[in-house]
Amino acid sequence: MDWEQRVRDLWAGDTDAPGFVDRAAEVAAACPYGDGSGVFELAGAHDSTGAPAEAVELYREALARGLPESRRRQATVQLASSLRNLGDPAAGVELLVGELAVEDELSAAVRGFLALCLADAGREREAVGVALGALAPTVTRYRRSLTAYAAELAR
Repeated sequence: MDWEQRVRDLWAGDTDAPGFVDRAAEVAAACPYGDGSGVFELAGAHDSTGAPAEAVELYREALARGLPESRRRQATVQLASSLRNLGDPAAGVELLVGELAVEDELSAAVRGFLALCLADAGREREAVGVALGALAPTVTRYRRSLTAYAAELAR
């Protein structure tokens, strides 16, 4: 079985089951790439099992080793979320603001977690603006109005 399938199987299983982090460590150790992909998956396992401090260190290591773009974006979102959970939402804001220029399938998630970080950093109006900006493209009526209000609030 190829490594990517092992990763999919790991996450398709019960993340609350005993030994999940150990299974993730085995999958991570088998990573055939010369980058931080395995470390990223292990970080996610720690994050999913309520160990954000351990996850933060592993996310940072994975990013330092280098990741393919899709995993890099996921690692950035997950790192920002963990930092927020550990009481450092400003660091999460700093990470996620840099991701706003990229438009892809993670763009709404980036904006959602940025809104959470902004709110926890005491920047609630800006958070609402970012959240509305993420919502606006999904509505068929009032899109222009929501987009304008979002821009006004996000300033």
